[in-house]
Amino acid sequence: MRKIILTLLLPIFISGCAGVPKPADLFYIESQIPTITGVGFAVVSSQPGRIPAQKVLMAMRASKMAAMRDLAEQVHGLKIEGNTTVVDMMVQNDTFRSQVKGTIRNARTVRISPTGEDTYETVLELDSKSVWDLLKRARSSRGLRS
Repeated sequence: MRKIILTLLLPIFISGCAGVPKPADLFYIESQIPTITGVGFAVVSSQPGRIPAQKVLMAMRASKMAAMRDLAEQVHGLKIEGNTTVVDMMVQNDTFRSQVKGTIRNARTVRISPTGEDTYETVLELDSKSVWDLLKRARSSRGLRS
């Protein structure tokens, strides 16, 4: 009876060791992470400021922050909460909120340029090493082993 129980439990014990990634596996995973790009836009006329040059600078900054948010969404994910109210089989109210939380480091500014008459665009990049470092930091801050 003891041999039967041990025989049945042996695969469970052995499979528990298979989940630990080896350094070679981690290197393979890191090499598969692409360079990611974040793009942000901002309208000049809607920015605070007394003079046009000030509004342009604020639009450039706002577009950079929007691009940072885009990168954070790609690296850390996006939390979405939604609520729909249905009365008499008709949608009365449909709302949702999105939230992103994370750290972005070492983002490289590819370009900040006007697009159209009243809009600025910022393009940022994170290389694969920076993405990997951010993912490792996020895992360790959550108490997960990498």
